[in-house]
Amino acid sequence: MFTGIVESVGYVREIKGAERGVSLRILVPDIFDDLKTGDSVAVDGVCLTARVVNVDDFVADVSVETLGRTTLGKLKTGDKVNMERALRLSDRLGGHIVSGHIDGTARLQAKAKEGESVKLSFVLGKELLRYLINKGSIAIDGISLTVNEVMDNGFSVNIIPHTAQNTTILDKKAGDEVNIEVDVIGKYIERLLGKGKESRIGEGFLLDHGFMKR
Repeated sequence: MFTGIVESVGYVREIKGAERGVSLRILVPDIFDDLKTGDSVAVDGVCLTARVVNVDDFVADVSVETLGRTTLGKLKTGDKVNMERALRLSDRLGGHIVSGHIDGTARLQAKAKEGESVKLSFVLGKELLRYLINKGSIAIDGISLTVNEVMDNGFSVNIIPHTAQNTTILDKKAGDEVNIEVDVIGKYIERLLGKGKESRIGEGFLLDHGFMKR
């Protein structure tokens, strides 16, 4: 599990493989000096396992499924990536609960300066848009962000200076794709309110605790 608080930006040093998946060699900053073989690392929001750990980089394998579902299949040598180590139970949860399992991608539609921040507007398919609410949480390329507004075909977020300086988010141009992980709470609620006996139990729980009107 992760928090969506990006710890550092890494660089793709080498890409090997093709049809059956790839291995990524990623340059690791000093903050990751405790990384060990087998540890989980979120790379642009995608949970990967460090297979080989060297002095200043690590190697992780990426499956065909992950390449097709995320933006990792479009990475090139030299590209920057957002990085976060797995959450420790003693850590503060500064962002929100992020699993590192990408639900799909969105496309950047527009950038607009708003005071000290930058408003980004994204196009997102309805299959994922239904999980978004105004002022709810979303992870974009592994960054925990607050949804400003949900529109018919997408959503917007605002990027504050700290986030701009410590992530890759403002490197994106109109038309670029980003990895999206919607808030897991919405998916659990949808499951509970689905058809069948289990969902009726879940609906009763939500009613009794004031989450729904009778």
